Amino acid sequence: MSVNVRAHRADPAPPPPRPGRHHSGSSRRYWSQLDLKATPYFLISPYFILFAIFGLFPLVFTLWVSMHDYELAGGDAKFTGLENYTNLLADGDFWNAVINTVGMFVLATLPQLVIALMLANALNKRLRGRLFFRLGVLLPLVTSVVAVAVVFTQLYGRDFGLINWVLGFFGVENINWQNAKWSSWVAIASMVDWRWTGYNAIIYLAGMQTIPRDLYEAASIDGATPRKQFWSITLPMIRPTIIFTVFVSTIGGLTLFAEPVMFGNGRMDGGSTGQFQTIAMYIVKQGFRDFDYGYAAAAAWLLFILILIGVAINYSFVRRIGGSK
Repeated sequence: MSVNVRAHRADPAPPPPRPGRHHSGSSRRYWSQLDLKATPYFLISPYFILFAIFGLFPLVFTLWVSMHDYELAGGDAKFTGLENYTNLLADGDFWNAVINTVGMFVLATLPQLVIALMLANALNKRLRGRLFFRLGVLLPLVTSVVAVAVVFTQLYGRDFGLINWVLGFFGVENINWQNAKWSSWVAIASMVDWRWTGYNAIIYLAGMQTIPRDLYEAASIDGATPRKQFWSITLPMIRPTIIFTVFVSTIGGLTLFAEPVMFGNGRMDGGSTGQFQTIAMYIVKQGFRDFDYGYAAAAAWLLFILILIGVAINYSFVRRIGGSK
């Protein structure tokens, strides 16, 4: 008997890898991961670069100037420490500007946001021509502040102003709106409200448009009135939008400048006794009329601190209203 034994044929050996292939694949993965990680930072870097140049650097430089007796023409700077701040805190004109700023801020911001919220709620309804009304509330925003100031200055004229003419029918004597503190605050606050109420209304309307209609339909089935729906659904759902408008209005109100300047015919004194001079007007007066740049820089930093305090207070207040812990 014969036994045939076949030799087992071994599989052919794989070809040797080409030089550089493994290195090329790992390099490609490395650059791909680097691209995924670095691209977002690269895309947002222009904002931070511009902020560092036009925002952070001026802020730090202003702090440095506030601690020096600085002369812009010669570039000379004598270190004075906190002397500008101590003198500023003892300056009655500065505190007068602070009181005026806070007073006009309160008179302008509170009615502005409340009226804007009411307008947005009305524009959120299914009305005929609602696009026309939505565009209409933005018209004051695109109007030049100079034109608004000229019109309102005429409206609040002492002898021939429309406001005094209307008040005359109710037995009210002519009011000199520019001479008294409270009357000038009211006049300037009305100018601010005219310009910015529509802007806030559109922002509120955008927030209301994101609320699902199913919530309102379910509330209607449960018997909730429109007023109940507004307080229970609309306000809680747009609370982040309200916080945003509060922040923006606080910053804008405490840096009020254009309206009171135009109301005072371009002067930085804010009236004969400074009755409507704001902090921003005080800073410009000290820096560009009296050329006391260190003093003006110290006032600018105190205004910055005041804005931070105002934003913190308003944020806490809005969170409490919204029921947030």
